[in-house]
Amino acid sequence: MNHGGIGRRAALAGLVVALVTACGGSDPGADPYLWLEELDSPRVQSWVAAENAKTLDVLEKDPGYAANLTTAVELGKAPDRLPLPRFHGGAVGNFWQDGDHQRGIWRETTVAGYEAPQPEWKTVLDLDALAAAEGRNWVWEGMNCAPGAGARCLVELSDGGADAVTVREFDRSTGQFVAGGFVLDEGKQYTSWVDENTLLVSREWNPGDTTVSGYPYVVKRWERGQPLADATEILRGDPADGLGTAPFLLDGGRGERVTMVVRRPSFFESQISLVRDGQAVRIDLPPKVDVQGLVGDRVLVSLRQDWTGADGQAFAAGSLISFDRDELTAAPDRPRATLVYAPGPTQTLQQVMTTRAHLITTSLDDVRGRATVYTPLPGGGWSAAPVALPENATVDAVDADSRGDTAYLTVSSPVTPVTLWRLDTAAGRADPIKAAPARFDASRFVVEQLKATSPDGTRVPYFIVHAAGMKYDGKNPTIMYGYGGFGSSETPGYSGLLGRLWLERGGVYVIANIRGGGEYGPAWHEAALKTQRQRAFDDFRAVADDLIGRDVTTPRHLGIQGGSNGGLLMGVQFTQAPELWNAVDIQIPLLDMVRYEQIAAGASWTGEYGTVADPAERAFLQSISPYAQLRSGVSYPKPFIWTTTKDDRVGPQHARKFAARLSELGAPYFFYEATQGGHGSGANIDERARTSALEYTYFARQLM
Repeated sequence: MNHGGIGRRAALAGLVVALVTACGGSDPGADPYLWLEELDSPRVQSWVAAENAKTLDVLEKDPGYAANLTTAVELGKAPDRLPLPRFHGGAVGNFWQDGDHQRGIWRETTVAGYEAPQPEWKTVLDLDALAAAEGRNWVWEGMNCAPGAGARCLVELSDGGADAVTVREFDRSTGQFVAGGFVLDEGKQYTSWVDENTLLVSREWNPGDTTVSGYPYVVKRWERGQPLADATEILRGDPADGLGTAPFLLDGGRGERVTMVVRRPSFFESQISLVRDGQAVRIDLPPKVDVQGLVGDRVLVSLRQDWTGADGQAFAAGSLISFDRDELTAAPDRPRATLVYAPGPTQTLQQVMTTRAHLITTSLDDVRGRATVYTPLPGGGWSAAPVALPENATVDAVDADSRGDTAYLTVSSPVTPVTLWRLDTAAGRADPIKAAPARFDASRFVVEQLKATSPDGTRVPYFIVHAAGMKYDGKNPTIMYGYGGFGSSETPGYSGLLGRLWLERGGVYVIANIRGGGEYGPAWHEAALKTQRQRAFDDFRAVADDLIGRDVTTPRHLGIQGGSNGGLLMGVQFTQAPELWNAVDIQIPLLDMVRYEQIAAGASWTGEYGTVADPAERAFLQSISPYAQLRSGVSYPKPFIWTTTKDDRVGPQHARKFAARLSELGAPYFFYEATQGGHGSGANIDERARTSALEYTYFARQLM
């Protein structure tokens, strides 16, 4: 499940933080369930426990639940799962969870060892042992290693899966935390190496040193051995910023380094600064850009808007461009760019990776995956070499060796297990080296891309996975998934759990590529921003109507599913077209759009949804807010609404209040709140398996 724009720490460019407006929100006296916004008070705990008990007493006692749970745990803990690689200092690492390692281990091997049929892993950090020794519910949130050999790394640990993390310096060569090393207490914070003995840190240095949403905006330089209180300020954002301010390091792998800081006035706007001679110097770039990496002396930037460089050259939104590092450092106020990639009408840039001397992009062409290797040419240009990969597949970047020539990609489809490809960027050769085993008999199923027509005439693509001999009689149990926000593209991939618990039992699965996403570039996203968001909702219903018109299914057998921003989509479909669905799986959702700016990190998304501070936007938010639009006397389908207490991004408050309102109306519903897991379905395999088993049990009850 891709939660797209509401993703955690999306490489600085997707830094998710919030701006709470003083005039935002509705009259507290008009909201009888405002008390459910208390995060973890005794009365909220009591309410959640009672609601969970009601739901679990039905779903966990369903005849199909035990088998669903067994399958979910079996697949989640399968020892032959494909371990995806991460390069660190010449080694290949992997974070792994299984039955013996519930919280997980960080393990490493050599490149050759990893590519062997049975890698010999060395455990470097055992999170289960650490949590037991310290009595903490540690959840792995990643590791950021120093440039060069990369032996010293900053490990981020979350208590229960929240976005707030503790940061500790770790030595990969000894497998120990560094005595007297860099340590930062828990908080929403961002760190970057400058060199082996220097960090840039963005955090709440003093009480109140955050945006009004609680995210950091002050970046300081911290030297090894220096008291944290003596760190030197580099750049200060503004408490009113919609996001925060964070540092990052571009490491070209051959000693080339560029230290930068990004300030985010809003979710889709960036101010990029070079750190030069201990000072942050602003680069004259347009606001809608993302810094993507460094290849040799070329700094890579992607554009989400049209832009004309200092030399008058024009670049279209969706392009990837490069800058000469030395020129940019010397004259950041007059940046001259070179085109690397420009999208065609049905194309969009997805991901960027860099090796020592090459650049790899993944992209979509009519929502089908592509990969290309780019090589810098003398004089500033680039050559492009498409990578020969299977057609009609999802292609994802995994990682690249910044000190060598190797990169890894995955290729999959709903009927093809994930295959890992090694890409030799110097030789221009791609080879499959590992594949996940098949988890179900995919030979029985086909994948089609179809298109529906939205009310304004826009053609909306969707993928449908079904049995080859499916009868077009309107009786096929169908799950339709959607997201449609933050420019995030939804592509069809392989899921053994979907195959085993849904497709093999006669189900159909659909992914709707609605506007608001990024499937056709920035324009596809911007078409559904703020008060235009009804287009995304209309697109989704157009796909449902198309499925019904083709006699694939009928409302009696049609269910829908989406999380985070997709949870908002589900809530809107639930209230605007309750007659179209018989199951609505509302995952970790936004639902109270009148107060969303005041809940968790919600107000950082005003660039996506609008703000109640603007009268026109407030009126629109009120009109589509699922919580505000629930009405008595309406025959609603029975939804499954679930969330987690530890979600400090969207927040569990939305789901709670929505369920409470349904209860008041006497409408049927299932509600479940997991106590751990952050903005997701669980922090470990068992927690994720339980949530999945509940979901598939619910869908079977409602649709089959």
